Amino acid sequence: MTASAHVLVFRPLILLLRADGHEIEVTAREYAQTLQLLELHGIEADVIGRHGGRSRLAKARQMSSRLRTLRRWAARRSFDVALAHGSHELTLTARRLGIPSSTTFDYEFAWLQHQLGCRAATKVVVPDAIPPERLARYGAVGDKLVRYPGLKEDYYLADFEPDPHVLDPWELDPDRVLVVLRPPPDVSLYHRQSNPLFPQTLEHLGRHEGVHAFVLPRTTEQRDYVRSLALPSVIVPDRAVDAQSLIAFADVVVSAGGTMNREAASLGVPVYTTYGGRLGGVDEELIRDGRLWPLTDPRALELRKRREAGTTRVRHDPRVMLDLLLSACRSAPNV
Repeated sequence: MTASAHVLVFRPLILLLRADGHEIEVTAREYAQTLQLLELHGIEADVIGRHGGRSRLAKARQMSSRLRTLRRWAARRSFDVALAHGSHELTLTARRLGIPSSTTFDYEFAWLQHQLGCRAATKVVVPDAIPPERLARYGAVGDKLVRYPGLKEDYYLADFEPDPHVLDPWELDPDRVLVVLRPPPDVSLYHRQSNPLFPQTLEHLGRHEGVHAFVLPRTTEQRDYVRSLALPSVIVPDRAVDAQSLIAFADVVVSAGGTMNREAASLGVPVYTTYGGRLGGVDEELIRDGRLWPLTDPRALELRKRREAGTTRVRHDPRVMLDLLLSACRSAPNV
């Protein structure tokens, strides 16, 4: 697991695999809230490597180091299959060791990541909202490409019910609009464009007297920066929290990344995107369906209380997702 969202994706799959009597081993890298979320969900993992930061050279060095360490770690074990969410190090290692592997993701324009990860994988499992022709450049064609309906969030949130006490640590005015914000992934190679819209939105909401704005930073640096602004309406949790419950009780979500946008859409919560890169097929479809709104000016936000519960949720059985990922075991390894 190489990012915070991967913990959420794999949590129900790990439970299913263990319930079926399978042995599971998890690796993770030190990045954002990944390790905190693993602890929060009671998932033990071997920590191998960390994020390389903004520098391409540092990223390359970290990838090389993680590949070596991961290969030594895996070579001492007898794995039948390797499952990844966009971790090219895992599929590259699995191919080197002759282990069938599946990778899954829901954003198709992380070019380098997918050139490495998809070509090494046995199966590539993606939402059917992504046009197949966008994946052909990564070698994900024919039987190698496996598509599923809906959002990945519909699967891992299928058993989710919000924690009614998630807001208890804070003294909140129930008449104020509750907004959840997620900053952009500044260290990601596919998000190199500067994104002034999110700071503008943060400033706008942070000084709005009718708002409680929860900011869920990705990194310690982001947390320190947001706190340094001393915006009166902003709340920054000290560590990883139950973000899905926060979203479920929010009136509005504004996110510069993908997963939190799609979690809000899956839970029926109004959501705006300030993403500064090229929109992928999943977000394009959500916009067409009126479940996600692109934000170009923070003054365009509709800040009102959501008195009623969210729209009817779509829940997909996570076992369907698991079976698609395990289809790698039923295929001959790539050569």
